[in-house]
Amino acid sequence: MTMNPTETKPDTIGITEMAADKVRELLDRETSAAPEDHEGKAYALRIAVQPGGCAGLRYALYFDDRQLEGDLIESLHGVEIRVDKMSSPYLKGAEVDYIDGLQQSGFTINNPNSKGTCACGDSAQF
Repeated sequence: MTMNPTETKPDTIGITEMAADKVRELLDRETSAAPEDHEGKAYALRIAVQPGGCAGLRYALYFDDRQLEGDLIESLHGVEIRVDKMSSPYLKGAEVDYIDGLQQSGFTINNPNSKGTCACGDSAQF
């Protein structure tokens, strides 16, 4: 079976090419602002599910130079993604996308595991 570049394997997390481009752009901007603070550090996009939000759990996306024990690690479209072992069951098969339009701009997570989302789109029910 040949996979589409944006298609996710059911046991991992994926990222679209557009989202990966935006992550690389933001990471370049972040690390070039104060290069001495980032020297020798290997940053990745960390995606986590944390308590909170309207629907019970919220998504967190941030740059992290740590690699934690049990992390799920994927490298797609030139972006390394790290998911901690507590969040990985909630994010299996999910895909990070980036939307840039007149009404909405930002990262979204298309997650087949969520049973519902809130109106703000920042949290989900599992």
